Amino acid sequence: MALAVIPRERFLPTGPWHLARPSGGYLPTPDDDPVYLYQDVPVAIRPERHLNNGQPSFLAGLIARGRPARGMSAVHVGTGTGYYTALLAAFAGEEGRVFGIEHEPELAALAAEALAGLPQVRLVAGDGAAMPLPPADLILVNAGAARPAEPWLDALKIGGRLILPLTAGPLPGTPVTRGAVFLIERRDARHYAARCLSPTLIYPCAGARDPEAERALARALAAGGQDSVRSLERTDTIPEDRCWLRGPGWCLAYG
Repeated sequence: MALAVIPRERFLPTGPWHLARPSGGYLPTPDDDPVYLYQDVPVAIRPERHLNNGQPSFLAGLIARGRPARGMSAVHVGTGTGYYTALLAAFAGEEGRVFGIEHEPELAALAAEALAGLPQVRLVAGDGAAMPLPPADLILVNAGAARPAEPWLDALKIGGRLILPLTAGPLPGTPVTRGAVFLIERRDARHYAARCLSPTLIYPCAGARDPEAERALARALAAGGQDSVRSLERTDTIPEDRCWLRGPGWCLAYG
């Protein structure tokens, strides 16, 4: 497995570290021995902000559902400190390309240093929901959006896959949002297959949230039915009874 050859400590602040506890919060490690990092738990990047680098088995599983392949062109929106960007690069190989985007300049600088030895990776700081993206076989959005951003849908090649967490409303006392992860696959210019992969709790995606979209998503999540979603259509013509979630110019639709 690619995770076995990626040193997790390279992509984290200097230890001791804070490991997520099942009951909530974080537990500091006794010292800076990296052995503590090789557990299947999130590790805090900024514990005071509830910002962590995710659970390896969960995110690696999502990437696997996106069918990564050697030579692929991948985009990682919300690269954080670069750990899962390195995982995408391991799948892509030196003949592939990985474009990583991190909204926070400080984290982007840490990721750039950690990823410096991977020539297939290009990393920028900025809003990954707003900038034009290179054509992609696989896009991983590593933060909770309230809507699919047009640059993500535009960048997908025919057959390209988008792993998209759609989330609404923070958990009490935290910025962490709750929702569901979707796998979206481009069929042609306006039609995409779509299906729900799992529920999720994840940090919000700063550039892909607005009050109207979040209210509509919260209503859809409260009503349920996301497991019956089968397509994303870039049109306003889908009948209301076929839409699980609608936004301007798009709809997540039932079979």
